[in-house]
Amino acid sequence: ANRPRFVTTVHGLYSISRYSAIMTCGERVIAVSETVRDYLQRHYPELPAKQIQVIQRGVDPAAFPYGYRPSAEWLANWHRQYPQLRDAPVLTLPGRLSRLKGHEDFINLIARLRMHGLSVRGLIVGGVEPRRQRYADQLRRMVQAKGLDEVILFAGHRNDMREIYAVSTLVLSLSAQPESFGRTVLEALSLRTPVIGYDHGGVGEILSRIYPVGLT
Repeated sequence: ANRPRFVTTVHGLYSISRYSAIMTCGERVIAVSETVRDYLQRHYPELPAKQIQVIQRGVDPAAFPYGYRPSAEWLANWHRQYPQLRDAPVLTLPGRLSRLKGHEDFINLIARLRMHGLSVRGLIVGGVEPRRQRYADQLRRMVQAKGLDEVILFAGHRNDMREIYAVSTLVLSLSAQPESFGRTVLEALSLRTPVIGYDHGGVGEILSRIYPVGLT
């Protein structure tokens, strides 16, 4: 009765392998979303369904308080760094620079909105891993080719995402493949910033539960 218990938590849609299979060996296997639960049941049928417990990942409302507004000092620094974003609708795509995150879709979306006369600005927030530098350079060339150098900005890695979400008009989640959860979506929503995302994976779960009438 006093022995330690072995509990695993599956945070991602891990590759199917003997290495990953250790995550299914807990006496209880916690899945951070229904998407992860379904993934486990599909790829590891030997894992009893009753052994899986869905406990959705969340965000700390103290860290991302509803209605939060950045300080005057932060806003002043932000507008000095990015004067193009002052008094303009800002569409933000957070996430590392990876082909899976939908950056090309984002750039094309901003281009189409501008063609329709909307004075939106695009903000790409996310660091560049050394092995993805070529992709980052490709995105910058794509922006230049469309004449959007002053319209779509690359902010790189940031430690002030709460403030960036708060000053964004809209946050997007455009991952081509389903996410296991979709943390950036819930962080932005926790602050009261609207979000648009594809209806799949954890992102679809969050949006369909919080705003079901927004499904298309």
